[in-house]
Amino acid sequence: MEAMGDGKNARLKRAKKRVKKIKGFYTHLTVYLLINSALLLIKIVGNAHYGESFMGPVLHFSTFGTWLFWGIGLFFHGVKVFYGRTLFSNKWEARQLEKFLEEERGNSEKHL
Repeated sequence: MEAMGDGKNARLKRAKKRVKKIKGFYTHLTVYLLINSALLLIKIVGNAHYGESFMGPVLHFSTFGTWLFWGIGLFFHGVKVFYGRTLFSNKWEARQLEKFLEEERGNSEKHL
């Protein structure tokens, strides 16, 4: 009976961890939208204050560079959260650890 309880606890832990990751992504998305919208608004208001055209300088790369590069990071965050695949996944990490442990065992056997 305890084994079933342990399995249920493990599933609950994994589910809570997944919910936390999803919540983290949506927090990241919200901050991304708020900050970048504020930066765009500041740019538009600043242009109006200095008598520049409404959309002229607003369309410069400097205005959308933050959106672009931060958006790339946000995209990869979303891929990691919703698809669980990254270049250095947990499985990759476990394989690398096993590989290095095997190398260590081989080296210590050679020295004996």
